Amino acid sequence: MKNINIEKLKEMVGKELGVSNWIKINQNRINSFAKCTEDYQFIHLDEEKTKDQTSFGGTIAHGFLSLSLLSKFANESTFNFENKKIIINYGFNKIRFINPVRVGKKIRAKFFLLELSLRKHDQVLIKYEVTIEIEGEEKPAVFAEWLTLLV
Repeated sequence: MKNINIEKLKEMVGKELGVSNWIKINQNRINSFAKCTEDYQFIHLDEEKTKDQTSFGGTIAHGFLSLSLLSKFANESTFNFENKKIIINYGFNKIRFINPVRVGKKIRAKFFLLELSLRKHDQVLIKYEVTIEIEGEEKPAVFAEWLTLLV
């Protein structure tokens, strides 16, 4: 991971910042997420029922599971900001769950820098366009505009 200062980051607005490594979404990860979030909908947990009653062909990951991996993906594919104390997840302007992630598939994220906004003297609001891709599929799993606050 490269170190970068805010001045250099300003020059990267409108450019790709990086792409994360692929991560496999297996049933154990989905089950653990279901337990953590208490979201036990059958499409995530019951392979037979999902095959019989949906067009998915098997269980799928929670959309929020894919989304929850953004911090991991960002740490793998973007920059270490010089002189930062903390980076805070500030929220999203837009999130779209476009394509289900079937169990056994791999996903990764691409980050584009959309905007930097200087706030207080020690804060920078960063807006990313993030696409979570599914290996071997044309349509992505997730598209989002993600905001982080660099302090």
